[in-house]
Amino acid sequence: MTTFKALVSSMRLRTLPLSCAGIVLAIFLAVADYNVKPLSIVFLILTAVLLQILSNLCNELGDVLKGTDTAQRQGPEYGLNSGSLSISQMKIAIGVFVVLCALSGIAMIQFSAFGSLFSLEGICFLMLLVAAIGSAMRYTLGRNPYGYRALGDVYVFLFFGLATVVGGYFLCTGEISSYKILLPAASVGFFSVGVLNVNNIRDAKTDAATRVTVAILLGPKWSRIYQTALILAGWACALIFCSLRLTDIWNYLFVLTAPLYIVHLVMVWKRQDKALDPALPVLVISTFLFCLLMGIGFIRFLL
Repeated sequence: MTTFKALVSSMRLRTLPLSCAGIVLAIFLAVADYNVKPLSIVFLILTAVLLQILSNLCNELGDVLKGTDTAQRQGPEYGLNSGSLSISQMKIAIGVFVVLCALSGIAMIQFSAFGSLFSLEGICFLMLLVAAIGSAMRYTLGRNPYGYRALGDVYVFLFFGLATVVGGYFLCTGEISSYKILLPAASVGFFSVGVLNVNNIRDAKTDAATRVTVAILLGPKWSRIYQTALILAGWACALIFCSLRLTDIWNYLFVLTAPLYIVHLVMVWKRQDKALDPALPVLVISTFLFCLLMGIGFIRFLL
């Protein structure tokens, strides 16, 4: 494997639809309510993608440095644990993506609805950008990473759900007119935590030697019950949101993705260890399609 291919594998591109899911939904909901600047959309998506890649690179480095990623790991092999990338090369890549995230994030704020880094909103979002970069790095890196203390679920819910959807909507519109936006944000948050939880269920046996995750604390049976509850909670929030904001029956277009979530849960309950890995992309793609169809359902009248 060449260095470039190894780096691309470490970026874990299959996770990118998840990082885009909440952003896509936020953009569609914003477009349904306001006139949105095209560059706001471009830099919002770009920043989300770069943050996801940064998080993936940092997670791999942290797991390798702490001895979590071993030959017994159940997940796929990436650049560092395959030996195709050195630790110094990974650190350089992480540095590059920190800079890219910062530049893209600054451009995102500059082209937002409030249009200035030096406004109150701009300063708040600049602080949020710094927090997002720091959180992406601190999941497994550092002396006391929160991903090793069963706090990853909280981070994912806050940043992939609430911050992504509510923050993305605010960046595009410049205001939050209703608390209702928290409901689709929570939906994306619950599904995103579900992706992390399946990953942790799969790796629970090897993770137990070096870290603590919710899946390890709950055990095989209850971590699967937790997974089911996360999926049901995500759907409940979306259905309540649509019932409160119903403008057209097309708002429920996302219901078409229900069979995918059923397939996912069947896989989670019936498979063990490495055989669980395909359940991850199923949930990632399901979440992206869920958000895409919900968004299309709300802008249908504009088409």
